[in-house]
Amino acid sequence: MSEKYVLGNTDQSDENSDLFEHFRFVVDRGQTPVRIDVFLTNRIEHVSRNKIQQTATAGNILVNQVAVKANYKVKPNDTIVIVLSYPPREVVISPEDIPLNIVYEDESLMVINKQADLVVHPGHGNFTGTLLHGLAHYIEKSGQKLENGFGYLVHRIDKDTTGLLLIAKDEFAQSKLAAQFFRHSIDRRYLALVWGDLVEDEGTIEGNIGRSPKDRKLMAVFPEGDSGKEAITHYTVVQRFGYVTLVECKLETGRTHQIRVHFKHIGHPLFNDPWYGGDSMIKGTTFTKYKQFIDNCFKVLPRHALHAQSIGFDHPVSGKKMHFESAMPYDMQQVIEKWTVYTGSREIETD
Repeated sequence: MSEKYVLGNTDQSDENSDLFEHFRFVVDRGQTPVRIDVFLTNRIEHVSRNKIQQTATAGNILVNQVAVKANYKVKPNDTIVIVLSYPPREVVISPEDIPLNIVYEDESLMVINKQADLVVHPGHGNFTGTLLHGLAHYIEKSGQKLENGFGYLVHRIDKDTTGLLLIAKDEFAQSKLAAQFFRHSIDRRYLALVWGDLVEDEGTIEGNIGRSPKDRKLMAVFPEGDSGKEAITHYTVVQRFGYVTLVECKLETGRTHQIRVHFKHIGHPLFNDPWYGGDSMIKGTTFTKYKQFIDNCFKVLPRHALHAQSIGFDHPVSGKKMHFESAMPYDMQQVIEKWTVYTGSREIETD
């Protein structure tokens, strides 16, 4: 008996879109002992035995919740879970001279501080000018010889989200890092400016996330859990401005548009998020000066107010704890300064 789960989908703005597959098998009662690499090769299409063995080496094959080697002999009623990276898409990535802020690099991985208005990899409507095209140029210029010429994505962030992105340089590093994402041991924290004054100083938003039945480009929360995938966002208030609030978000899961969708769900969409209703004046007064102030803020920050501030993980080869921080980008800083001055010069009214 087997179940197949696809982690993400083909929307190129997804954070963890179609990078990995999760398979689950329950071994039949009459199964004779056989090596697990043989067992899985016979049951998963288009995957070589060598790929299965690499996945086992990376610790991404679990039997009864324990990582096993490729020579493990499966037994009746074993529960097998495997996380596989997808094979490379048949997309030609030609080098393009796109500026990239590489904050760390070694033989196994890179950490990039992504700017706004940059799609991570090619997809519908974005076949050139992506971060991967820039990576291909950087790798070529630096004289490195990677298996695919530009590295392997471990996760994604949206086009207009700024901040830290992790890139693996080979499939082994990708698999090891993927296991950490799958087990929720990667520590990711974001800064978001949201509409409204949150009641609590900290909290947790839970609600399955899936495709909106009204618009397939958008995601939606299914609070009853009858659809979508489990999604959990923890938040802490950093600074209050009455009409908007700066929060730090810690992701327990990594669903498509998770922070944006969760805060929309609780009535606090991200500031200037056109996809989820944050690009209009939601909280505040009707005074003309206030409306002009909001318009000016939107001009300064012409995107949703979300920044991937930090990421922590275990190095895929050495096992060393790694942690990286990214300062708030200039456009978000400017808007925070504007709100600080605005709220400091007047008493916030209650809506």
